[in-house]
Amino acid sequence: MAASIFRNAGQILLPVKFAISRRLCLASQSPPQLHGFSNLDSLVSAVITAVTSCASISNCRSIHCKVMKSLSFSHGFIGDQLVSAYLRLGFTKDACNMFDELPDRDLVSWNSFISGFSRRGDLSNCLNAFSAMKLETGVEANEGTIVPLISACTETRALDIGTYIHGFILKFGMLLELRIANVLINMYGKSGYLDGASGLFEAIPIPNLVSWNSIIAVHVQTGKPEEGIGYFIRSRRAGIKPDQATLITTLEACEELGSAKLAEAIHGFLFITGLDSNLTLATGLLSLYSKLGSLVASQKVFSHIRNPDSIAWTAMLASYGVHGKGKEAVKTFNLMVKEGVAPDHVTFTHLLNACSHAGLLKEGRAGLLSDAYKLIISMPMKPNSGVWGALMGACKKHNNIELGKEAFDNMLALEPLDSRNYLSLSNMYSSAGLRKESSEVRGLMKKRSVIRIPGSSCIEHGKRIHRFVSGDRSHPLEEEISKKLEELVKKVRGSGAWARTEFVLQDVDDEEVREDMINKHSEKLAIGREIIIRDKKRFHHFSNGSCSCRDYW
Repeated sequence: MAASIFRNAGQILLPVKFAISRRLCLASQSPPQLHGFSNLDSLVSAVITAVTSCASISNCRSIHCKVMKSLSFSHGFIGDQLVSAYLRLGFTKDACNMFDELPDRDLVSWNSFISGFSRRGDLSNCLNAFSAMKLETGVEANEGTIVPLISACTETRALDIGTYIHGFILKFGMLLELRIANVLINMYGKSGYLDGASGLFEAIPIPNLVSWNSIIAVHVQTGKPEEGIGYFIRSRRAGIKPDQATLITTLEACEELGSAKLAEAIHGFLFITGLDSNLTLATGLLSLYSKLGSLVASQKVFSHIRNPDSIAWTAMLASYGVHGKGKEAVKTFNLMVKEGVAPDHVTFTHLLNACSHAGLLKEGRAGLLSDAYKLIISMPMKPNSGVWGALMGACKKHNNIELGKEAFDNMLALEPLDSRNYLSLSNMYSSAGLRKESSEVRGLMKKRSVIRIPGSSCIEHGKRIHRFVSGDRSHPLEEEISKKLEELVKKVRGSGAWARTEFVLQDVDDEEVREDMINKHSEKLAIGREIIIRDKKRFHHFSNGSCSCRDYW
């Protein structure tokens, strides 16, 4: 495929003609005035500024006309700048015509041309330009040529063409150039070929910070957080000083692993190096602690942030919300406004969710479903799935099936393949005793090939993360765990508590089977000590026999 593209690329290039009529120039909006300058350098500088800040095609064409009258395209690479501007604005034909008119196209011109297509994710024209450069001019490619080509392959997930270019790189001995090796690592990693990415990384004699960041990121972002953490540890042993990008990715790995101890270790590192004062990292850290169930740690991190911005305030508000602390979320919102920090639609979404999770009537309008619906449809921004999800949760609580179905339809329009939307509707039907409708929703999931990712629970013990799925028997201590669970269930029954089988969503008639499904769930209530567990949307803090959500959910 790639070879065919290269062979025919010369024929694919757009025609070599350029004509901008006087009528077009006169009709376009007037660009910044280009007369009255004391010397050529100041004029060229003004034109370049005008081109790089140009926001419309009419202005770009007007400047183009002025340059044709008063300057040479070679002055300050103005011609290259115009080509880039046309590509940035999405006018490929104008860009190609402009490029063909450049009198002295050198390697810089070609690289700029290829980079313009790469930034737009236009791999086909990237290859066309590269082929034309090689076949028509004989100009030798360098790092500035190859990097945007590989980046375009990464953006379009064109691993086959990227592999072809990799062969070209090997043939001309360019793999030792660090920037090229780094973009190849990124390409292979994001395409899911982690062995290829790792092999390239290990072949680099002295990896730089970008190399380490790339290899860490591709492992974390492709579901290999443990390997990502392993590379982070290696980078520290190699004496590499991490930057913000390194640590943000490492925090993501901690979240994926669900390791509070590892998060505390990263926190300690940030404190020792002084990076805990970095607003982006501090915000990421407080969000991480919240997602790991440690609201107290989130509060401590937030309390040490100087001059938190809207993102930090919203992150703290969201942390309270997901832990069922609706009143604290409202208080945080009021403090945010008092401090003069403007909330945005993300802030309001989290605030509504917080009120919904905590069952707050006055603050979040729970129960006043008609008013809540009117509020949502009158929002100045388009409501996202979180807003509709909050409404649907309230509809389930107050048994408003009709409005809940409308909320579901809106969620489905935004996220048609998210299994949680279907399960929310099925749950609502089941809670209302509409088991036939609940089964139909699950049938619709199957028909549309919507995959349900099973929920899991994990516990950190003995420097290991133990993860469980409902009914899972794969754990090496499964027999001992089952016996202990049976003992706990007997104690719970002995205290007078019984399983509420009406919340079993599956269409099962046998009451004993339904109760067993609840008893074998991945999360269980613990008596006598505080325990923090999470469902799909929020944390529940159990202490002294009661839950932080006040049994609202």
